[in-house]
Amino acid sequence: MNLGGTYTSGTGTIDRPAQRDPQKQDPMNPTLTDTTAPANPGVIESRQNRTREMQLIPEALARAHMQQRLQEAESERRAQRLAAARRMQRRAERASLRARRALAMAVMQ
Repeated sequence: MNLGGTYTSGTGTIDRPAQRDPQKQDPMNPTLTDTTAPANPGVIESRQNRTREMQLIPEALARAHMQQRLQEAESERRAQRLAAARRMQRRAERASLRARRALAMAVMQ
């Protein structure tokens, strides 16, 4: 690798282009006629799909978290309703016992 002079290889990198003169460098965005068709066009499409999926991962995670939070909230509401229903049932049973006693007392007199 030659760090201080001219480059002998035909290709360069982004950091170290093959040519120092911008007029002689390869264009960064080659036209379709400059590039050869890939051997398997599905590879590019799968890469694009994979990239799109990678970009959508945070959104999917946020959606999953929101769904989990909604389920937790619904479960909490059901638990609160069940507890309230049990309290009301106990209250109704106590009221029923008081009414029976009152009726028994009224019959005894």
